[in-house]
Amino acid sequence: MKDMTDISALMADIGTRARAAATALATASAERKHAALIGAAEAVSTSRDAILIANAEDVVDAEARGLSPAMIDRLTLNDARLDAIADSLRAIAELPDPVGETIEDWDRPSGLHIARVRTPLGVIGVIYESRPNVTADAGALCLKSGNAVILRGGSESTRSNAALHACLAAGLRQAGLPEDAVQLVPVTDRAAVGAMLTDTANIDVIVPRGGKSLVARVQRDARVPVFAHLEGIVHIYAGATADPDMARRVVLDAKTRRTGICGAMECLLIDWRFYTAHGPTLVEALLAAGVEVRTEGPLLDVAGTVPATDDDWGREFLDMICAVRLVDGLDEAIDHIARFGSNHTDAILTSDPVAAATFLNRVDSAIVMHNASTQFADGGEFGMGAEIGIATGKLHARGPVGARQLTSFKYVVTADGAIRG
Repeated sequence: MKDMTDISALMADIGTRARAAATALATASAERKHAALIGAAEAVSTSRDAILIANAEDVVDAEARGLSPAMIDRLTLNDARLDAIADSLRAIAELPDPVGETIEDWDRPSGLHIARVRTPLGVIGVIYESRPNVTADAGALCLKSGNAVILRGGSESTRSNAALHACLAAGLRQAGLPEDAVQLVPVTDRAAVGAMLTDTANIDVIVPRGGKSLVARVQRDARVPVFAHLEGIVHIYAGATADPDMARRVVLDAKTRRTGICGAMECLLIDWRFYTAHGPTLVEALLAAGVEVRTEGPLLDVAGTVPATDDDWGREFLDMICAVRLVDGLDEAIDHIARFGSNHTDAILTSDPVAAATFLNRVDSAIVMHNASTQFADGGEFGMGAEIGIATGKLHARGPVGARQLTSFKYVVTADGAIRG
């Protein structure tokens, strides 16, 4: 039995085994990876009761620890969410295998034929909090893209993560692939995170999914390259020509559908001309839905609103709270987003195609939207089956990170005795 108290030795062993598994997985056939994912989906369905019991125990502990309602919602599994996890596993299984795909190829006058071909990254470390579905999504996407993965979930979801990881392991066994391809760190000691962040010998990239403090620590301490997944400080700008009924539907969905996800709207910017024409309808709709509206200026005259503080601009609430501000035109809205946003997801509501094009071109976020709820900022909704995160950086991957984004490439050069001479 492994010594769970020697974190350094434990994590070194996990890393070594992941590296060996990555070597085997890199050349595994598309059929075997497909079989492993379908087997994992079936295991989720047949293990439903055990997974829900494990999750219920996690939720009870989380409530006793005083986690916020939004965090409890992130943690909670039910029949519908388990169905979604199984469906996601099947959807990822049916995606084209990215490994070995020729991205582009060309011939040179020298007689060389050059192809740029997708290859796995190697070993991916995923550090995440609260959401047990990340266990299945990250494991499946890494498997599909030929990568081994080390999963380190939060202490609040330990039982749920273990139950879902067991399903992934069952699929790997059935397909004859190494179980070490998807490993779950078996301890909650924070030293395990530190070991992952510095294991340059075994881990090729780190993906953090969690709150501001987790991401800050990863970016500060990592010696391994990181796919930055910053806060979802998501804005919607209701432009001067926005249809009021559409704006109301989109704003309510963006804020209230699920407040604890990174695509939830955290700040609503209302154009003065929209406000002059339609009044505080959007604010009143948010208040009626139970949202605490933090605002300033004339909007404080709307019954039920509360004064915003300086800290409320550029804040990820992950709760039924929203900052709302009046802005004088498109330029001011874009300037506000540039100052307070996190380069995650931002949207404009407008019937003016010029304003829409200007917003989509000038706002420097990983995802920009026109007349759509920001709750669509999700790899599954983008047709990727799922996502391992929303990358807000600009190197290698940006936006939803699916199986294709978890690959690198190599140049394959062929010729018939070509020499440079």
